[in-house]
Amino acid sequence: MTSVWNEASIPDLEGRCVLVTGANSGIGFETARMLAGHGARVLLACRNEAKADDAIRRIRQFRRDAELCFVPLDLSSLSSVRVTAAQVMVDEPRLDVLVNNAGVMALPRRETADGFEMQFGVNHLGHFALTGLLLPLLLDTPASRVVTVSSTGHRMGRLDFDNLQGERTYGRWRQYGLSKVANLLFTYELQRRLSVAHRATIAVACHPGGSVTELSREAGPLMKMFDPLARRVMQSAAMGALPSVRAAVDPDVRGGQYFGPEKGMSGFPVETRSNSYSHDTVVARRLWSVSRWSRSSIPRVAISAGGRCRR
Repeated sequence: MTSVWNEASIPDLEGRCVLVTGANSGIGFETARMLAGHGARVLLACRNEAKADDAIRRIRQFRRDAELCFVPLDLSSLSSVRVTAAQVMVDEPRLDVLVNNAGVMALPRRETADGFEMQFGVNHLGHFALTGLLLPLLLDTPASRVVTVSSTGHRMGRLDFDNLQGERTYGRWRQYGLSKVANLLFTYELQRRLSVAHRATIAVACHPGGSVTELSREAGPLMKMFDPLARRVMQSAAMGALPSVRAAVDPDVRGGQYFGPEKGMSGFPVETRSNSYSHDTVVARRLWSVSRWSRSSIPRVAISAGGRCRR
């Protein structure tokens, strides 16, 4: 009989450093809590300092000596992404795991500071840029990982390269699916490139299933109508975070794997499989090229050593 992978399965993480985007609430908070609870130094990359401070306070209720650090990050601004990445490169001697967790879901159409559609800009482009900018530090850290959180919603996503920004036609759920399948295309392409370069760093994906979080707060009136019922049947944010945590720290994980709840929307984390479209190498290479061009437009911002990372 195979035993379940749960919080007790997390190994000792003393000496490791992990950055979690969107770590102040939901899946991100639980991921940060579990990793810090097992000894990792956790960088909480969040937009809101007050919410990050509250998350740090709550995590220290579980482990008083937890090593936690607030890192300002706004994924809807590529200038913010560059500043954050540059400061982490200055402040941190190593980065064992980058957890690309933060996201928005089913928003009415709006744009990022750089003019990209918000869901594509935050869920994919912001994390694509952050990963690329932190990659030198990850590559210098033995056995490091990039973990990107996707969704079962990736199955409704297709990339229309003539309408990536939803300017011609826009559907809030269609665009969400597009951003989530982009997460998977990015992960698998990153793993292929790391393998070809014979690097030890690996890229892994995961999804939380149906979990109770704040992500649905702007997902429209229909979602709000069913929210009370959904909260009765959906699993906790802590259970939803387990696929992220397993992808981040299970020593048996291999690059290119995809983890999710064993029952699809609930349960303990197991390896699962995303749809065939997410494995399309032609689409993945084209997305990589488009994303790289988008990232190249980030204005360079000078920073100084000394640190914005406040403990």
